[in-house]
Amino acid sequence: MGVKRSAEAKSVGIWIRVSTEDQAQGESPLHHEKRARLYAEAKGWHVATFYDLSGVSGKTVMEHPEAKRMLKDVASGAITGLIFSKLARLARNTKELLDFAEKFREYDADLISLQESIDTSSPAGRLFYTMIAAMAQWEREEISERIAASVPIRAKLGKNIGGQASFGYEWKDGRLQPHPEEAPIRKLVYDLFLEERHKRRVARILNERGYRTRSGANWSDTTVTRLLRDTTAVGVHRANYTRSQGRGKRALVKPESEWVMQEVPAIISQETWEQANALLDRQRQGWSRGRPAERLFGGLLWCACGKKMYLKPPSPKYVCRSCGRRIPMDDLEEVFRHELQSFFLSDDDICAFFEKDDAEIAAKEEQARILENERRKGVAELDRIYRAFQSDELPGKAFGELHGGLKDRQEAIDDEVAKLRAEVDLRRINHLSSEEVITGARDLYGRWGSLSFEEKRTILETIVEQIVIGDTIEISLAYIPGNSANNATGQHGFIAAASKMRAG
Repeated sequence: MGVKRSAEAKSVGIWIRVSTEDQAQGESPLHHEKRARLYAEAKGWHVATFYDLSGVSGKTVMEHPEAKRMLKDVASGAITGLIFSKLARLARNTKELLDFAEKFREYDADLISLQESIDTSSPAGRLFYTMIAAMAQWEREEISERIAASVPIRAKLGKNIGGQASFGYEWKDGRLQPHPEEAPIRKLVYDLFLEERHKRRVARILNERGYRTRSGANWSDTTVTRLLRDTTAVGVHRANYTRSQGRGKRALVKPESEWVMQEVPAIISQETWEQANALLDRQRQGWSRGRPAERLFGGLLWCACGKKMYLKPPSPKYVCRSCGRRIPMDDLEEVFRHELQSFFLSDDDICAFFEKDDAEIAAKEEQARILENERRKGVAELDRIYRAFQSDELPGKAFGELHGGLKDRQEAIDDEVAKLRAEVDLRRINHLSSEEVITGARDLYGRWGSLSFEEKRTILETIVEQIVIGDTIEISLAYIPGNSANNATGQHGFIAAASKMRAG
């Protein structure tokens, strides 16, 4: 057996919005909460909080205090996923649904809709974000065309063209000016980088000293790099030099003839900016040889001692910095390619798996239907004995015993139905994910050599949970149907012989 990751469980929130009308028809907020909690438990997630909008109309919820609190938690990383019963419970207003989805995608957080079997932490669920992006694209293009003509003119006049001021600056009276609180931090970024010569270390020091980005998030090496490269700090603000391609995509750089350069008050000296960027250039050249290979297995490779393994150029090997175990990167990729042949079952095995899965889903749905019918009978019986008590046909003691017993039974049924629904939710979502991965990946072995780096990385991120390097190589797969012991989580693993890969 390999080691498990030491990372904390995914933290999620539960969104409860059941209107007064829905509650009158028997939909209980508690039932929705139980169903969501059981799904999170089955996935091994931690429920950090829940957002209660019971009785709130779905016409518009974006400005509700609970919705604002939820979006703040997503932005800060307090939660990285939100579970709700169905899309209509999140928002009935199409524009607000698009806005919510765009926000979650921006912060790399997941949406989980149990009714529609959407879980964007799964491969099949990520199609939801693709669909949302397509729906929103036409609106962005329409807006972009209307404002494109006015942007260069406003930029040349030094006016705010709608973009957020770079960290360390603020728009004041239509001009960029140093921000009294952020400007010293922006300068500190340059000073720390020239002193420490390491972007990640700069981010760690900033976080340790209590500094946060404008959105309240922790600093990262990516944020540090972006600010070090931005010429605004040295007194030259570039405007109208990029064109957005939508969220999640890198902006296109326009021809230099369209750029508008504005003079703004400088925060750092020209010498400081040149020294920092020269150092960045040298570091990029020094790491360029190993970066693609490192990213191919980046974040997936673990040593049997429990630590992550990294590629440290110019060495062509992944190394564990704790115990010194190492493995050649080319050998790892070649063995992984050959093992692709054993990742997938035969057509008959796959059909049998899905038929069995469908049958088990149907059986659980039937159990839930029978229990719900029994619950409705119980509600009618509660109503009957209450009327008998009101008309003095039933003594108070007998009423109390009958009512208490029926009430306990109703609560037990509610718990069991919620559990069954959660199991069905999990199976459906894993079922969809398995279908998608198998359909698109059966011929990976033959095509692996012709795939681009981006395609290979996407495949790894989709089907691999982790790779553990020890005396053997253990590759844990996600979303692939495996043996019966692993069907509940949709995981499948195998052990690859590693004798040729134990180079020191």
